Amino acid sequence: MSVSQKIQDDTKAVLEKALHHLQEVLRGVRTGRATSALVDNIKVDYYGSMTPLNQMAAISTPEPRQILIKPFDASSLTEITKAIQKSDLGITPQSDGKVLRLNMPPLSGEQRTKYAHKVKEMAEEGRIAMRNGRRDMNKHADSELKAGKLTEDEHRKLHDKVQELLKEYEKKLDQVLEKKITEIQQV
Repeated sequence: MSVSQKIQDDTKAVLEKALHHLQEVLRGVRTGRATSALVDNIKVDYYGSMTPLNQMAAISTPEPRQILIKPFDASSLTEITKAIQKSDLGITPQSDGKVLRLNMPPLSGEQRTKYAHKVKEMAEEGRIAMRNGRRDMNKHADSELKAGKLTEDEHRKLHDKVQELLKEYEKKLDQVLEKKITEIQQV
């Protein structure tokens, strides 16, 4: 594999990782509908260690605006309740002693705007991560040029290719952003 191809592959991997991270972070942002992703990664103090909720309970959405949490260990119900109350969901869990129900109130217009703004900030962080990846790959290409492993033409083409990859992944990021904002704005 040529040096140029390796740098292109590394660039693609860095950009893909940044996009995937953004998608994972956005899963936890509340929209008009209930989704288990909202509570999956809430950390619960379980016998002294912070454990993600999705490893402690079965999480489902029996109704469009309700999340049902059934702990594998019923004694952990109070700790799960505390963790949900500490999270920034703003929902008070209702317990019947065996399961927790989170009834999601509809989002107000102000909340929708706030969440849309938050999502845009997250997307900008993703863009910054992608641009940092481009910068690092271009520096790598520069060092390979100085080491004599790339010609001037290969170096210039490689910079152009890295830029093309960045543009391609920024378009994908914009699509993810628009989809999430649309979900937030739906009533």
